[in-house]
Amino acid sequence: MKNRNGDKYHRIINAATKVFAKRGFFHAKVSDIAKEAHVADGTIYLYFENKDDILISLFEEQMQVVLGNMMEEISKEKDAVKKIEKFALTHLKLIELNKNVAEIIQVELRQSSKFMKEYKNERFLQYLNLIDDIIKEGQEQGIFKKEIIPGIAKRAFFGALDEMSRFWVLSSHKKYDIETAAKQISGYFLYGLVKNAG
Repeated sequence: MKNRNGDKYHRIINAATKVFAKRGFFHAKVSDIAKEAHVADGTIYLYFENKDDILISLFEEQMQVVLGNMMEEISKEKDAVKKIEKFALTHLKLIELNKNVAEIIQVELRQSSKFMKEYKNERFLQYLNLIDDIIKEGQEQGIFKKEIIPGIAKRAFFGALDEMSRFWVLSSHKKYDIETAAKQISGYFLYGLVKNAG
């Protein structure tokens, strides 16, 4: 197990965020990250196995922050409908708050075969399960339809937010703001979830 503490570790993670966002994961070199972090190339390998390991570690660090933030935001709401709306808005706002990280998660991460094939993405599953919990809560409150399968609904809802996020990262100009997109997406899903709607 590599050392995951200390100033140098965090400097390397921060440097990798900038380098991957600027050059792309495929074109970035470990030496580029070392230069950005102001450390020797060999120092990188005291903390990470390779470039894929840096990318996965970066993702884990960010997902921990995202998870904590999302849990705090949705805990402010009691009603499951409001929680779904808050989840959508909070998720999409992450793109505005940190464009480099958003680009890495939306584009670069998917170029790592290790991440896509071998990595057990536990923090992401925890994130998805927040949606699962909201849907179950809504069913218990008698707001959402009992026949909704939370395991399918959580992936469908996340998929819509994920595609919107990817679109934002890759688009040079936006046709609408994040608040509008969040309201529209949560609205589509809530219309299909709310009892006796329409």
